[in-house]
Amino acid sequence: MEIKDKIYGILFGQAIGDALGLGTEFMSKIEAKKYYPDGLTDYSQIIRDYHRSKFQLGAWSDDTDMMLCIANAFIEESDFNLHTIARNFKNWLYASDTRGVGQTTFKVLSIADYVEKPQQVAELIWKMSRTKNAANGAVMRTAIVGLLKENVAKTAKDVCLLTHFDPRCVGSCVIISEIINRLIWKNEQLSLSQITEIGNQYDNTITEYIDKAFYNDIDSLELDEPSSIGYTLKALGAALWCYFHSRNFEEGLLTIVNEAGDADTNAAIACAVLGAKYGYNNIPKKYVDGLKKKEYLAKVADDLIEIIS
Repeated sequence: MEIKDKIYGILFGQAIGDALGLGTEFMSKIEAKKYYPDGLTDYSQIIRDYHRSKFQLGAWSDDTDMMLCIANAFIEESDFNLHTIARNFKNWLYASDTRGVGQTTFKVLSIADYVEKPQQVAELIWKMSRTKNAANGAVMRTAIVGLLKENVAKTAKDVCLLTHFDPRCVGSCVIISEIINRLIWKNEQLSLSQITEIGNQYDNTITEYIDKAFYNDIDSLELDEPSSIGYTLKALGAALWCYFHSRNFEEGLLTIVNEAGDADTNAAIACAVLGAKYGYNNIPKKYVDGLKKKEYLAKVADDLIEIIS
């Protein structure tokens, strides 16, 4: 599988997971079954309630928008310049069509001197949460860091800390970025023990979710549990479950989407990983064809490929 196929797979995989996952975002699994008795499998099925009517069918949300903020900073600088990424985040937040921004991200980006001192601001907001807030707003955008050929862990950490300071968030970002890096550049899969070793460098609670993803059914992650649907380790667990168990892109996509909860984020991360694992050419055509702004996404992918190849 060539590098181009994998990089296209990452970007389109993320956007597709995000766009289809919107159909069950914030639902319980029971509610998702009510609205989609045979399962949600196509953009055209997505109900048009108050939340979902804000998005066109096949449109992605803030998860992919923020990943593209990072990608475009890399295209501009040929590097992950943290202040350029921070500037892109800030400009994106105040764009007229920005939707679905998480609370942690919104609080951090709203501080006046954020672009000048992004990590200091993020640390301040985390400390104001009594160091308990470990939301999924950083891991949802981190797949793009895996395109680097070296310094992946450090860069994933630095980019995470632009908004999310909790070590569980950092560990989640490093794991996903390292998995993708290994799939792209070495055509290898990180093992359970390797992933666990990475997680233990950041927070020992990460192991619980790695083990759940490896040893158990998807149900064990309780992705629709109301009080924790935005937890970074839930999102990590969803992606790892697909990485370990899904036999193809579509199987992973539909499994995560129909578990509901924070489905757009969970599916965006999982499908970025699956896109790297199985490649763009193994994504069913209907998901690409129905995606909004797919020409723009392809242009970003081409620009990235030109820089890193």
